Amino acid sequence: MKPAELSALTTEAFRPELADVDRLPTAEIARLMNAEDRSVPTAVTGQLPRIAAVIDATAERMARGGRLIYAGAGTAGRLGVLDASECPPTFNTAPGQVVGLIAGGRAALVEAVEGAEDSAELAAEDLAALELTPDDTVVGVSASGRTPYAVGAVEHARKAGALTVGLACNPGSALVAAADHAIEVVVGPELVTGSTRLKAGTAQKLVLNMISTITMIRLGKTFGNLMVDVRATNDKLRARSHRIVALATGAPDDAIEAALRAADGEVKPAVLMLLAGVDAPTATRLLARSGGHLRAALDTAR
Repeated sequence: MKPAELSALTTEAFRPELADVDRLPTAEIARLMNAEDRSVPTAVTGQLPRIAAVIDATAERMARGGRLIYAGAGTAGRLGVLDASECPPTFNTAPGQVVGLIAGGRAALVEAVEGAEDSAELAAEDLAALELTPDDTVVGVSASGRTPYAVGAVEHARKAGALTVGLACNPGSALVAAADHAIEVVVGPELVTGSTRLKAGTAQKLVLNMISTITMIRLGKTFGNLMVDVRATNDKLRARSHRIVALATGAPDDAIEAALRAADGEVKPAVLMLLAGVDAPTATRLLARSGGHLRAALDTAR
């Protein structure tokens, strides 16, 4: 990208009023930064209808076996990898069901990989390895909306027939123009000129939180606001599983522990056993019939 093109981006704009920010007391800089951050949720609010449309379209495809795939470079790529990596322990997603691709691969999570973000071809290669289907959703993430890796990912995915989403923090970008769905969270210039890990990064994190979390709610991964598909892989999560069953059922501790043991530690069948008065095999069968939706399984049992 040429310097003139960079300076035209909202996220790269220079703010003369902050030219002496380094001379200010630390507490004043913190106040300024906090005030800047408060503007981010408002910017996201303006995109809620578009975000909801993306979630509904994604959930519909994932219910048919599709995947949610994020693709980005630098901070945007790291945020996608972070969101994807948190889905298995939180929602017990299957391996590869939510994927984060970052330009340059795993090494780029901790250090810059020279030239990786400038390669649309690299994005196409990374996605080709996943063998995309029309039921997959690919979300290109880029603060500028011009990162070749993110744009290339969306272009390749669209040619493959997958649903495509462009998430950017500048209006009218090449990324959103290439995608089926456009999400433009325009947060304005950064406190430190061009440091898009700040407001732009926060905006991207908020949107990715919404896409993954609400998609999982639509897929029946929660019961109300309880994480009934949590994967109990450590003591904290085992304690959380017990508490979730308690909140969902109001059952005594001994009954909860018995149900969790019978359900091999899985929360959904344990809740169904306690609320519907069925045994573990029946709970498992009812959940399978309902596509994993606990409320539907309860309605059937009752």
